[in-house]
Amino acid sequence: MIKTLFPTFVYYAPLKSNGLVQLNKEIKVEAKKFSEIDEEGQVWSAKNYKGGYTSYGSIAQLHQVSTTFELLEKDINKHVRKFVKHLEMDIDPRELKMSSCWINIMPSDVHHSMHIHPLSVISGTYYVQTPKNSSAIKFEDPRLDAFMASPPRKHDAKDHNQRFYSLQPQAGNVVLFESWLRHEVPRNDSNDERISISFNYDWV
Repeated sequence: MIKTLFPTFVYYAPLKSNGLVQLNKEIKVEAKKFSEIDEEGQVWSAKNYKGGYTSYGSIAQLHQVSTTFELLEKDINKHVRKFVKHLEMDIDPRELKMSSCWINIMPSDVHHSMHIHPLSVISGTYYVQTPKNSSAIKFEDPRLDAFMASPPRKHDAKDHNQRFYSLQPQAGNVVLFESWLRHEVPRNDSNDERISISFNYDWV
């Protein structure tokens, strides 16, 4: 008998919002506008997100300042509650609240290195624009530092046996994961911008 123990789950699904096309269009327009007028974010991005723009260091509660992002929050809430039930967390899913929400605009050749989202419970991203050849989101096996003498896995090993897993997202979809899971966004090989909205949910 072989049991699967301590699995790592990643949730991926279409947003399924009423008026999704219009919502996506409005998010894109606002994201571009913020990138043009957010001087503090431009300065922060120049130091921490070279070549790209993120509002993480300036306006990180977009759901509290924009009705468009407030609508996005309401749609994402439904997915977070489904994910929490799947994880069998011993909490009321409604106790998790969006604590931060920010824009990411990644032009060609820009990347975002491995990181986690400390002190949050669930993190994720909603994808606004994902042109052909744009970056995947790459997840790292959280046990990696404990493998020591473990041999490498075959190139065509099943997903659950890989050391890393890359998910190629599509616009209109949302990805969720537990905030301790290390992940990165490799270099954008597209000639166009990859636009996404990232967020954290905290237990309150």
